[in-house]
This record gives sequence, C-alpha cells and structure tokens, in this order.
Amino acid sequence: MSVWPEVATAKNENRHEIKLSGAAISKRISETGLDRTVFQLSGLNLLNISETCLTSIPDDIKHLVNLQSLLLFGNKLESFNENITSLPKLKVLDLSRNQLTSIPESLNKLKELTSINFSSNQIESMPKLGDLPNLIIVDVSNNKLSSFIDVENANLPHLTDMKLKGNAIESIPSCIVKSLPSLKNFDMGDNQLKTVPGELASMGKLKELNLKGNKLADKRLMKLVDQCRTKQVVDYIREHCPKADQSQQPTGKGKGKKGKKQEEPESEEVCDLCHSMRILHVEDNVIRVKIDESQVGSVRPFILCCIINELKFTEALFKKFIQMQTKLHDTVCEKRNVGTIATHDLDKIPPGDLLYTAKAPSDLVLTPLSRSKPYSGEQLFHQLTAEAEALRKEKKRNVYSGIHKYLYLLEGKPKYPCLEDATGKVISFPPITNAETTKMSHESKSMLVEVTSHLSLGACKNIMNKLLQECLLLGLADDEPGSGYHSLTVQQVKVVDLEGNLKSVFPSRTDCVYEATNIKVLRVTKK
Repeated sequence: MSVWPEVATAKNENRHEIKLSGAAISKRISETGLDRTVFQLSGLNLLNISETCLTSIPDDIKHLVNLQSLLLFGNKLESFNENITSLPKLKVLDLSRNQLTSIPESLNKLKELTSINFSSNQIESMPKLGDLPNLIIVDVSNNKLSSFIDVENANLPHLTDMKLKGNAIESIPSCIVKSLPSLKNFDMGDNQLKTVPGELASMGKLKELNLKGNKLADKRLMKLVDQCRTKQVVDYIREHCPKADQSQQPTGKGKGKKGKKQEEPESEEVCDLCHSMRILHVEDNVIRVKIDESQVGSVRPFILCCIINELKFTEALFKKFIQMQTKLHDTVCEKRNVGTIATHDLDKIPPGDLLYTAKAPSDLVLTPLSRSKPYSGEQLFHQLTAEAEALRKEKKRNVYSGIHKYLYLLEGKPKYPCLEDATGKVISFPPITNAETTKMSHESKSMLVEVTSHLSLGACKNIMNKLLQECLLLGLADDEPGSGYHSLTVQQVKVVDLEGNLKSVFPSRTDCVYEATNIKVLRVTKK
C-alpha cells in the first residue's frame, strides 16, 4: 500500500501534528485500511483521526512516544487499545462518539493526562481512578454507567470538571468531597438519582451543579433543581440532605443569628483603602444576548457577557490591556482550550439585542480584526491555514504561533459559532477572532466583554472573574493612571433564550467574589 500524501508530507516536513478526518479518509480506510506508516512519525505530538469508519487502533500506536494529544472522536472504535496507556507524554485523550464498552485500569498509567473525553459511547464501567495529579476534565457523558466512577482515596487535586450526564447512575458517593477538592463543574443530569448526599454542600469550589432529569425523592429539591441556580440548590442540600457522616454538622459560617445568609448592603460608598468594583444591576435598556441553543448546543454552547463603563485608556495602558488579554488566553483559558475572550467597543455596536448562534462555514461572514475585507468563515480558515504554513516554513519551526495555533479548534466542525449584532452583522467568531467593526482602541469609553466556552458555564465564569479582576488592578477607569487604589464599574448583562427566558446573568451575586484580596465589590441597584 502506498503512503498517504498527508503522512508523506508530515514525514518530509517533520511536522508535529497530523489530521486524518472526514469522508475521503473514511473511504480510504474502508478500502485499504489505515496507513500504518503514520505510526512511524515518532515526533508527532498531536494525532487526529476522526469522523471515519475506523474500528480499531493498531498496536503500533505505542511508537508515538512524544504524543501529547490523541483525538479519535467520531469513529467506530469498539475497544480501547491498552497500548495507548504506554504513551508517557499524553495529556489530551478524546475517544468520544465511538462504540467503546469498557476502559482498562491501565488508564491510570497516564500521569500527564489533563483531559479525558469518553462521552457518547456504550461504556458500562469505568476503572477506579487513582493517582492522576494533572487531570482537569473527565467527560463520560451519555454512556451506560450504572454506578459512579470509583474515586475513593484518589489523587485528583486539579480535577475541576466531572461530566456524567446521561447515564444510569443511582447514587453519588460521599467520598467525592475529599477525593475531588477542586471540583467546580459537576454534571449529573439525566441519571437515576433518587437522593444526593449532604456532603455535596461541603464542596467549597463548586460553582455549577446539574441534577436535572433525575427522579429525586425530595420533590422540593427536584423543583429547586429545575428552577434555581446552583447556590440555592446547594443551600437546600446543606440544610435538608443527610450526610453519610452525621457528625459533620454545618458550621453556620456566613450565617446570621437565625441561620440566614446576611446580604451585602447595596451601597455606593467607595472604600478609600482598597480597590473597588461597582456592579450595576441589569436594567431594561441594557443590551441582551439571545442564544439560539438549537444551533450552538453541539458546537460551543456557553456564553457570558458584561459591560465595563467609564474607561479612561491611555495608549500605554491600552497596550497593557491587550497584553493582559493575551496572557489570560494562555493561562486561565488554557490556550483557548477552555474558553475565549472577546472585547468590543460598545459604542460601535448598533442598539438592540445580540444573537449568539452558529452557521455553516460558508454562511458566516465578517471582516476579521486587522483585515480590510470581509471573509466567510470557510475562507478565513483556509487563509489562516495557508498563512500558518507559510510562516512555519519561513521560520523553520514545527509549531504554529499567534492566532494560527488555535485553528485546530475548528477543524471538522460542520458549523462555526458567532455573535451577531441587531442588524445581523457578525461581530465575533470564537475562538478565532472578532470583527474589525467593533475593534477596541485607546479611545474606547465602554467595552462589551464576551467569554465563550465549549466546556461549561462555570469555565466562562472563572475566566470572566479573572478578567474583571485584572481590568480593575490595571486601573482602566482611573482618572490618574498609576494611583494606589483603583475602581471599576461593571454593568450586568443577561443571556436569554429566543423566547426571552433568562438563562444567566453576569456578574450575579455569586460572581466576582475575591476572597483574601483588598478588593471590595459593591452591588448597586439603581432606584
């Protein structure tokens, strides 16, 4: 069998990434089988074989000792090849949308793993998770699990996202409080839960808890789950759901004399001895974001927005702001793998609601940042890909830089997410770029901040909280830049569905909580 052109090119140019995806690749596999020479490319750090008829992974996978990302989603894989667990540098493992029925214990050998995605398979049991010190995300949604993943005495210090939606799990073990100390986003929707342990309320970092679609015996709790946010649900669990260890009684921390949470005073008083962030309650005339869940649900379903008013940029301060945004994309956004930030000059956005939707690559049209003419999403993707390749050859590098290194996030997507203004013009194309028409400058006075994610709403909140903190500490709204203490005014923005029903509002009362800092948050309701 002759060497496939994609494999030959990767070998001749010493590439570190290769993608074999789609109908044409699937046809080749069905006719002659997968080109095994791909497993001779020992320098690969990313291998993407997706959306094909591939039914098994050859044992030769073990030769890719430098592999960091293995993306095998949307195939016909029926078994997990244990040779995968011998890859010492593997960080990202995506086997979603296959036909797997089980995962081996040897998964625990992958000490560098940060992300596991086994969603939409036929998995009936998962191995006990042991020492996986770098693991951040576990997604085993839409499988056939009847019991919770065994995490007792596990070492999972950085696990923030656990997604087990759409299984047949009957109970949540109380040990997750100790085993998952960093859990922020916990999705147990559409399972067979009848009760939940009171220990859930002790998970101090929990921001998003989904229990919808379970047949909970406590009808009051089931109503709260369907209608209220995580904080109200957790408060109820704390007061009414028994713990496995009844000796652990609520401490009453943060309670008044009658056990009720003490509300912060809605004051406009500004503290002279600390940084202050004023959060203005949403008003009817404030711009809203409508989300078309039927379009973005399978592409990039989560978005949050807010407005920062009274900006007082200098050219030097604006440069620092852009550098800060770039740094956040590399850190809290994890190189845009977790989420993406976009900032817009609010005065350049026409009045009316925004629409967050998704379009076919050829239908999405915008003038990208720093470009002079409009591109379709498809044209921009190909243009950036060509530029990346030319730059890589010019610099004689094996990795991409700048915006080009995020292109893989769109590969193989049938639709691209976008944010449109009230006239239908696209102003943002996450996770790649936003439009030149709403570009920020040192003359901007008000800024719409947009954060999107394919992972969770909690990820959006984490990014937005950090961004607002950094904006405050930079002094973007100071009359005299460089003064000791800074202030910032933030306007809440609602995200609603197409019928106008509230989906989220940011910042809510549970957002922008900067404990152990000299930042005071003042929540202001206009009279």
